[in-house]
Amino acid sequence: MNPEKFENRKSKAILTAIAGAILFWHFGMGLNQVVIGYYEDLRGSQAVPKAMAAMEREFVEVELPLEVNKEVEYWMNHFSTLNREAFLEQLARAGLYREMIRTKLIEQGMPKELLYLAHIESGYVANARSGSSAYGVWQFMGPTARQYGLRMDFFVDERRDPVQATDAALSYLKELHERYGSWYLAAAAYNAGPTRVSQLLRKYTDGRMGDENLYWEIIDHLPKETAQYVPKLLAVTYLAEYGQVFDGSGMKPYVYDVVWVPGGTSLPVLTERLGMRESELKGLNPHLIRGMTPPGEIYPLRVPVGSSTTFASEVGLSNRRVRLADD
Repeated sequence: MNPEKFENRKSKAILTAIAGAILFWHFGMGLNQVVIGYYEDLRGSQAVPKAMAAMEREFVEVELPLEVNKEVEYWMNHFSTLNREAFLEQLARAGLYREMIRTKLIEQGMPKELLYLAHIESGYVANARSGSSAYGVWQFMGPTARQYGLRMDFFVDERRDPVQATDAALSYLKELHERYGSWYLAAAAYNAGPTRVSQLLRKYTDGRMGDENLYWEIIDHLPKETAQYVPKLLAVTYLAEYGQVFDGSGMKPYVYDVVWVPGGTSLPVLTERLGMRESELKGLNPHLIRGMTPPGEIYPLRVPVGSSTTFASEVGLSNRRVRLADD
């Protein structure tokens, strides 16, 4: 075996063991004990060994540069103690989009760990809405959504479409990485906007780019949410990838068939005729914000896998009924 690969595997095994020990400690303790210990030393809980901060994180298998420092340790503690229930719920929900997002990341030659930006943005909720009216799994604002080709009108909001929004988000992130030469800075710019990040780089780093460490040089000057953004990303990545707590066995991945249907097709009417749950069809088409396909166009409706023939038949019968009534 190649000695370098052996060392990488050995280091990864050590990291996995340490992360597992962290989670065993946190998840095995009573909540009262955890909260008491958490507040006694909020930023440096003994549950996160300090040795992690000094370990090398460059593995052949990991594309996103991984680092542990006090900011990352803080969020590892937070997600595995006070925010434990919500964190595990979100990790489970990741099973919906995990394969779809990671496949697209790999196809784009991007770090597969960027999946966890969606965890931070929305908790993988397709209809998530922020206080600033950003929508969807990737929390797009209107102007940026339109810039990257997402449709937004009275009937369709593709910010809520997990497939189209993922394509747009990866295009945006890839463009930001090409601009800054750093995934940490690209993530910061995704959150705060490239104008803010570029201004800070000019002011505090003489405009230098291409180095992940630059994020930590400007972190104290970033907006609070953005200053927490990359540490959260790294903390979620460590816990999800190496903590051995993720179990998506109960989650059905987001898969579907497509049936082209006439404009104005009502989802509630269609599901009632087929005797299926309306929520199932709406869950596959969260971007159809009026519960119907946009009038005046043939539209690709997502339907449960294996049901395309049934849906196509019902849509055809419905159309014939309408035409006969018009006659």
